[in-house]
Amino acid sequence: MKIVHENFLLKRGDFHESEIFKTILSEIRTAISHVSWPENEQTFSIRPERMGNGVKPIKNKFIKHLINHGWKDEIRLSLVKEVGSGPIDAIKNTDAGIFAVEWETGNISSSHRALNKIAMGILQDNIIGGILILPVWNLAQYLTDRIGNYEELKPYFPLYDFLKSEKGLLLVISVDYDDTSSSVPLIPKGKDGNSKGK
Repeated sequence: MKIVHENFLLKRGDFHESEIFKTILSEIRTAISHVSWPENEQTFSIRPERMGNGVKPIKNKFIKHLINHGWKDEIRLSLVKEVGSGPIDAIKNTDAGIFAVEWETGNISSSHRALNKIAMGILQDNIIGGILILPVWNLAQYLTDRIGNYEELKPYFPLYDFLKSEKGLLLVISVDYDDTSSSVPLIPKGKDGNSKGK
């Protein structure tokens, strides 16, 4: 899988220049490059069928790579005061604070909620920063219906310029397939009734 965009929505203080963040970003980029389909291949190829592929299996190798580098997955963490704790896809405990990563598997409302949750976590000093990873439309069109995508979210990025925080980092990374192929299997969809086949 390949990275298309890296958008810093918040970059306050000197954390973004630290060796800690350089390591985090390197691990994230490498983990994304490890995402493949079929899973035993080295690249990410998708069968180009509109809304034909599932979402959740895509992040498996991404999470596995992070765990191998000291990250913890599916940690329940309350990022916002007065809001119950929810699972974060992956976090890393650092000397600068907790860093969170979310890989989008929901709709565009889920994308907004993930960004806002990370932003509030920074404002309330519960985390030092976070990254949201989501597909560009070029990939999203072949995934389950209404998956959040970069092009839908981008118009709202200027809102985060107004965050009143002296420190913290918020980054959005968009990803895309390496190739399309009619010979690869469809990515499996979820079975639960609320997932709409994610």
